[in-house]
Amino acid sequence: MSIDLSKFVETYLDETGERLEFIEAQLLSIDTADALDAETVNAIFRAAHSIKGGAGTFGFTAVSDFTHLVETLLDEIRAGQREFSAEIVDLLLESKDVIAGMIRAARDGGVFDADTVAHVREELERLVGGSHEETAGAQAADGEDAQAAAWRIRFAPYPHLMEFGNDPLRMFEVLSEMGDLEVEADVSGLPSLDELNAREMHTRWTLTLRADVEHNEIAELFEWVEDDCDLSIERAEEVEDESRHIEEVEDEPTKASAPAETPTAAGRSTGGRSAASSGSIRVSIDKIDSLINIAGELVITQSMLDQTSTDMEEHGVDLLEKLRDGLAQLERNTRELQEGVMRIRMVPISFAFNRVPRLVHDLSAKFGKQIDLGINGEQTELDKTVMEKLGDPLVHLVRNAIDHGIETPEERLAAGKPAVGTIELSAFHEGGKIVVEIKDDGAGLNTEAIVAKARAAGVLTDSDSVTDAQAGELIFHPGLSTASEVSDVSGRGVGMDVVRRNINSLGGSVTVDSKRGQGTTFTIRLPLTLAILDGQLVQVGEQVYVVPLLSIVESLQPRDEFIKSLSGSRGIYKLRDEYIPVIRVHEVFDVDHECEELTEGLLVVVENGKQRAGLFVDDLLGQQQVVIKSLEENFKRVEGVSGATILGDGTVALILDIGGLMRLGRNQARANIATANTAATA
Repeated sequence: MSIDLSKFVETYLDETGERLEFIEAQLLSIDTADALDAETVNAIFRAAHSIKGGAGTFGFTAVSDFTHLVETLLDEIRAGQREFSAEIVDLLLESKDVIAGMIRAARDGGVFDADTVAHVREELERLVGGSHEETAGAQAADGEDAQAAAWRIRFAPYPHLMEFGNDPLRMFEVLSEMGDLEVEADVSGLPSLDELNAREMHTRWTLTLRADVEHNEIAELFEWVEDDCDLSIERAEEVEDESRHIEEVEDEPTKASAPAETPTAAGRSTGGRSAASSGSIRVSIDKIDSLINIAGELVITQSMLDQTSTDMEEHGVDLLEKLRDGLAQLERNTRELQEGVMRIRMVPISFAFNRVPRLVHDLSAKFGKQIDLGINGEQTELDKTVMEKLGDPLVHLVRNAIDHGIETPEERLAAGKPAVGTIELSAFHEGGKIVVEIKDDGAGLNTEAIVAKARAAGVLTDSDSVTDAQAGELIFHPGLSTASEVSDVSGRGVGMDVVRRNINSLGGSVTVDSKRGQGTTFTIRLPLTLAILDGQLVQVGEQVYVVPLLSIVESLQPRDEFIKSLSGSRGIYKLRDEYIPVIRVHEVFDVDHECEELTEGLLVVVENGKQRAGLFVDDLLGQQQVVIKSLEENFKRVEGVSGATILGDGTVALILDIGGLMRLGRNQARANIATANTAATA
């Protein structure tokens, strides 16, 4: 009888990822200068033990072996045999990285870096082996022979044990790795063949283990099944060397052997799925219950509409009002169902924030800086897809804050600041968006240096004058770096433009506020989901476009006295105290239009970050939620368009990418200026 364990592997891998994150968080919370919190070490030990136990069960031998070393080191610490130093914290963090790499390799069917594994393993063995050698030496001095230790284990699983994915053979395999293992199976409890249930277990085992291990090490292996079996672990009678093999027993029991070596984690394949996307998501019971309730309401609404239809056929009376009520209720239920389904995809942003403490720990040590990290709003929820794509830009911004923002303790003290700098991550909802702030109290942006670099690179001319805010925007220009030196972390100016591009691709924006000597704040604004958006339908000729409502500031009919023009430009508009460029949508997409003069059409004022522009369209239609379809996957990438949707009448409408549209507008303006200059010199 065997159970297909593969269906439990994905769950184990997901849970191991969470346990590794827990271990990392607990290690980073330890201040080695303070008294050691025993419960913290116990919690880390339990997490490592669960990882090892599961790895043994599912055949990830390499993970099990490596984690056993980690577990041994932790056991010595909690037993008071070893001090918890900063070096050990770093080694355990490295060990966590190795295990995480092995798990990723196991999920992908790849191979983790063998050199890294060997290096960290050597360090662990040096520590653990050293203490074992000391212990062995002490035992030898006392005249004890540790190699002669033998344990007798009587293991009688209950019939249902394998229903939960437990496999005794996997346990025996781990025992066999501890030392010499002899296994005797008692099959006397087997029922007759016609009464045998293949899913139930009726075999008992007596195991003899000769190994230099303690009782608790064996007991821990059976922790997973201790409520599903009868178990006794006793020190066996002294075993003579010549009796190390099992004698053949003439009647009972039958001899069994330990299972064959299973594939290592590095060589195991689980279908080649990507580590970046496990394809699963955990959903709270409350969210499922809410969906069930909404589904029930939909059934009721459907019944009501069916009854209304029947009444109309039978009585021919005017039941239009009743039908409208039913449709309104159907709309409410559909909306609630849609929101409920969307909530299933919502996960806490802590999944992205959890990468930052380790980053701060490693880089602050690398650069000799002291940094306090504050995290607020880590339970703020956003769509899983958005959260996954936020991780890299977030790490880049924090890395820049550590490298370029926070000063060294000496520099901070000289500037009258505390020696310890601060980086604060915050997340909160605001106006239907999620806002993520990365704030540091470091040196701030050197706008003079940025402007000088921009002039040297030809991004600005000598006659261009820029405000501090505009100078801050220059850091998002490709190739411009705020760093005075290039390090292996940053400084080549190839990151911030990618950050902005990635954020824009999510339909979001990123802005920067900085004060010299006081610090810098990056603010990221993102939609809650990438699947559905609230849009404003606009008409240009026969075409209908969707403008994301979150990007719209206002809509207005242009007045002639506020319309200005520059050389070669088709117009700018004075909107109260600022001038905004006008983007003629029909020119950008080269489509027919009805309105030529600005005063004939409408201006939709939109913003992207701190930039605003006016979209000139023929008319405004209605507002509605639209389901976003990827244009790139179904057709090709189109600049200025973030996707497409199908409207209620079955036609396809393009969803405008405001950031991309602004870039196209600027390019269009430059082309107009070039054309005008050519015409003037002709």
